[in-house]
Amino acid sequence: MTTHGPVPPSWTCWGCGCSWPCLTRKRELFAEFDKAPVSLSLYLSGQLVRAAEDLTWVPAGVLHHRFLGWTG
Repeated sequence: MTTHGPVPPSWTCWGCGCSWPCLTRKRELFAEFDKAPVSLSLYLSGQLVRAAEDLTWVPAGVLHHRFLGWTG
């Protein structure tokens, strides 16, 4: 269990206050989804859709990079 979960509708990190997913959560997600990159992408895609509903002023490309661009 992590303390670095998202806080909608601002999509900041509950644990550190940074934009979610924060660096700590990204590291945790890589460990949790080890050898399952498709599952990680599906999980983050779902979070992206939820965030896009709340963060309507943020350009789609920025959200895509924030939620999926770092997965490589």
